[in-house]
Amino acid sequence: MMEPGHVLVTGGAGYIGSRLCGALLHQNWRVTVLDSLLFGGESILAYLDHPRFHFARVNVAEEALGSHFAGVDAVVHLAAIVGFPACQAVGPQVARQYNVEATKRVFDAADSAGARRLVFASTYSNYGLSPDGAPVSEESPLTPQSLYAETKVEAERFLLEQAADAGCAPLLYRFATLFGISPRTRFDLIVNQFVLEALTKRELVIYQRGYARSFVHVGDIVQAILLGLKAAEETVRGQVYNVGHESGNYRKDEIVALIQRHVPATRVTYKDLSFGGDMRDIRVAFDKIRQRLGFHPRTSVEAGIVEVRDAIQQGLIQNPLDPKYRNAQFIVQ
Repeated sequence: MMEPGHVLVTGGAGYIGSRLCGALLHQNWRVTVLDSLLFGGESILAYLDHPRFHFARVNVAEEALGSHFAGVDAVVHLAAIVGFPACQAVGPQVARQYNVEATKRVFDAADSAGARRLVFASTYSNYGLSPDGAPVSEESPLTPQSLYAETKVEAERFLLEQAADAGCAPLLYRFATLFGISPRTRFDLIVNQFVLEALTKRELVIYQRGYARSFVHVGDIVQAILLGLKAAEETVRGQVYNVGHESGNYRKDEIVALIQRHVPATRVTYKDLSFGGDMRDIRVAFDKIRQRLGFHPRTSVEAGIVEVRDAIQQGLIQNPLDPKYRNAQFIVQ
């Protein structure tokens, strides 16, 4: 079992990273964050005076990394152009630079510095469509439907090729669609976005009504990362895990029904228009992470809807319509 030591988090000021930092510090890790601050740094201000926290403004896709990795025991690589709209906005060349080449640079720096483990943030978008309707597992074929997923598949392939011989053990996590509040909340994710639109517009326009997705709370993602950092090496080296729970498998119209329960008087219009891009229609199996790492999510989708609603209504998030809460819109500003 790996004991708390020095962990470096790329993208540590982001949606997952900003919440992860607090949890790591609480569990006695020494934390170094590398982030280019594309979305600002307010999310990590509360950690700056912590004696075990260090921040460096670094673009991991372009700048020298070696000195920042000295003495690091583990790396959590979250920095990326996240989501198919954001990748489409920057184009294939930039998306590959940040999602594939940067992953190679971070892994090489970690391995050269003697880090023992790297946790990589990937996505269940890699599965694309489920041809037979059965839940996809880690052994299911990858049929990415978007540029974002294509870059993640390529980065995964590189890391898995390193697993046999590198000193640094790569662990690949395919996250379900996230929801919930963090120090840097996003409102371009289905649950969060639908709650915001229900509150501000009292109306939802839903495409791909019957399409199924899988959802997991951002806080539960943090718990999965902590488990991955502490687990025995033989359970993580070169392993791929879907991160979520079967109870988080929902169709879009089921999510809408939950939102209408907690944001009354929300009108709903369904449209069949296909807009291309990330056309996932899948349910996901999570047996492996439950059985091997003991992962059990704590926050249901319905509880997350209430959490997001209350945070907006109580003014905990100022101006949630600001583009900075949406990756693609902010990138193209």
